[in-house]
Amino acid sequence: MDYEAIIGLEVHVQLQTKTKIFCSCPTTFGALANTHTCPVCIGMPGVLPVLNRQVVELAMKMALAIHCNIAPFSLFARKHYFYPDLPKGYQISQYEFPLAEHGWVEIEVNGQGKKVGITRIHMEEDAGKLIHDENRPVSYVDLNRTGVPLVEIVSEPDIRSPEEAVSYLKKLRQMVRYLGISDGNMEEGSMRCDANISLRPRGQEEFGTRSELKNINSFRHVQKALEYEIRRQTALLLDGQEIVQETRLWDTAKGVTFPMRGKEEAHDYRYFPDPDLVPVEIDNAWLARVKERLPELPDAKRTRLKRQYGLSDYDAEVITTSKPLADYFEECVARFPSPKTVSNWIGVELLRLLKQEDREIDTCPVSPAGLADLLKLIEKGTISGKMAKGILEQMYHGKKNPREIIEEQGLAQVSDESALSAVVDQIIKAHPKEVEKYRSGKTKILGFLVGQIMKETRGQANPKKVNELLKRALLS
Repeated sequence: MDYEAIIGLEVHVQLQTKTKIFCSCPTTFGALANTHTCPVCIGMPGVLPVLNRQVVELAMKMALAIHCNIAPFSLFARKHYFYPDLPKGYQISQYEFPLAEHGWVEIEVNGQGKKVGITRIHMEEDAGKLIHDENRPVSYVDLNRTGVPLVEIVSEPDIRSPEEAVSYLKKLRQMVRYLGISDGNMEEGSMRCDANISLRPRGQEEFGTRSELKNINSFRHVQKALEYEIRRQTALLLDGQEIVQETRLWDTAKGVTFPMRGKEEAHDYRYFPDPDLVPVEIDNAWLARVKERLPELPDAKRTRLKRQYGLSDYDAEVITTSKPLADYFEECVARFPSPKTVSNWIGVELLRLLKQEDREIDTCPVSPAGLADLLKLIEKGTISGKMAKGILEQMYHGKKNPREIIEEQGLAQVSDESALSAVVDQIIKAHPKEVEKYRSGKTKILGFLVGQIMKETRGQANPKKVNELLKRALLS
């Protein structure tokens, strides 16, 4: 029997605020354990939480960006469960009255576009973190993360393959980075994913029994975990067994999922409105102010770059991978108005250097002005494109401007006709057989002769000039 995967994702995104959602503790990642805590976020008796206004505004930005309807009234609730890193014994979240509902995200897989529906977006506080001792059967609790603000983005079960799931996650991460509401760093836990997956016979409308895969922290692991779960569930169904509704964990080392616990339902959490927090009311004026501050988003930017600069679909896709990269491109084009050339050098040479050191464009040692100056020198014929690649590497590692590198190392391209003509004559005299072959119609030999001239000039001869002078000399 042919089975179809039904996948829905719950994505938790940490918001980039300076302080936590209900107290003034800092949210900085990587601090010493339990140093960013206070009586409010560790749930001491008698304390009162106070909502961080910026959390609401960042969550509103996310909701607007993915076409959700923002509710004029939303309410915080207590979600009860017991775990060592949840000091209050409950998590402050939203349940019956979330911040926003009914949006969509557009993705593309293998050239096919698709809309994935968004069920809801709600705000909540993060839990703490358990650190497991590698040498002893002991775990430690770090409560620094307790109370860090989150938005949870819950998709409709519209995803049909692991590839679509990864495309959806990448689109969400791109969005949160463009909006400036999160760094979307999955390795540090600022973006985490739970995946619900079930199978059904293709053509059947009713969903099958689902499994939930918890806290997967990379695109690759999301894809591998879903692929494994499809194989596991398919094998059980073909064997006539039932799928058990449960929460499962992904073992990255073994490449398998394994049971964690039976799947809870909403009633298991005993939700009720948090009596310490007032409802969130969003009027039209507040909503309008947040809308005005929205940046140009990836899809709109991609369309504009293609229209304004004549970029291909591929080039525009690469350039809009991140907002800092698109900003870098436009600043460079403003100084060197040849968009295709700029796009090629950024997309091939500069991103190659960044990838080698796992760096982002906003930490690139080569400024847009520096790259533009380098491209101007190629255009003027001062250096060749091949020489420029080496100079760019030196700029990247040494932070010097291209003119300084050229002057210090004597790399200026030779374009003087009289100097080049002398070298051309020298090479023609030194290779009479090759010259005769060229004159007899074997024109491919020209490349060999050009190579000899470039070798003689240590690569500094202007290739265009060399070709012109050599052809002229061979015909005379």
